[in-house]
Amino acid sequence: MGRTVKVAAAQLAPVFLDRAATVAKTCDAIAEAARNGAQLVAFPESFIPGYPYWAMVRDPLSIGEFNRRLFDASLEIPGPDCATLSDATKKARCHVVVGLTEREGSTLYNAQLVIGPDGVILGKRRKLMPTSHERMVWGHGDGRDLAVWNTGLGVLGALICYEHSNALYRYAIQAQGEQIHIANWPGGIAINGIIDAAARHYAFEGQCFVINVTAVLTEEIIAALGQGGEKLKSGGGYSAIIAPNGRFLAGPKESGETILYADLDFDSITNMKMIVDSAGHYARPDVVRLHIDRRAQHPLVIDEA
Repeated sequence: MGRTVKVAAAQLAPVFLDRAATVAKTCDAIAEAARNGAQLVAFPESFIPGYPYWAMVRDPLSIGEFNRRLFDASLEIPGPDCATLSDATKKARCHVVVGLTEREGSTLYNAQLVIGPDGVILGKRRKLMPTSHERMVWGHGDGRDLAVWNTGLGVLGALICYEHSNALYRYAIQAQGEQIHIANWPGGIAINGIIDAAARHYAFEGQCFVINVTAVLTEEIIAALGQGGEKLKSGGGYSAIIAPNGRFLAGPKESGETILYADLDFDSITNMKMIVDSAGHYARPDVVRLHIDRRAQHPLVIDEA
């Protein structure tokens, strides 16, 4: 066995639209996972302060109140809530990737925050294109959001939910030498095997480990949505930790709150790469290749005289 890393997937329910309470729950889970030896802990999509289900199930003209509540409960990066998460991460001496709604100015973004074991924010990324109903809530990212992080654990990358349907997004991350991939999703949508297919294929396609982590949709959240909430079904988790050959190392866990753990043996990456290295000996850049524009995109550009 080669180098190993112990990781955790925290399948939990947020305290819906309560930023402070969900930040506290996140910190508790970080501490628990670290006590169990985890060197990396991943949390679901928009875990803080919860996923905007109302945009999925309610009339668009009736969601203003929920959008305002989400706006008030979202996080600024950096900000005091990020400092709280950083302190918890530093005390636990692990890496953390947490899904959250980020607020910059008057726009919200579906984001992933990456924190190192010293409590320093390594970076963040935003979902490049909100999916369907999400466009009534979140703005979109740009080329800066197709980056990876070189950590003491390995090369870490991440995508959010249906970003995993886009082959170019996937390859952009994988071709940068990604070894551990974080895939986060909300609760209540693990239907028709989509998450299973996406997560396991990603592991095989990128010859990397996948920490696939979903939230839990509770009856309390459904009740809080009011009219339209009855269209949803509680539960809907599908968290798992997957090896580069697509096999499960932990999970899948389809219901209830839990933290999954697995040891990642990096020799298994080498074993798969010797067979098929999608960004190496199995690539054909003379035929097809991908170009990323990493420049920040702004709606206002001022050229001074």
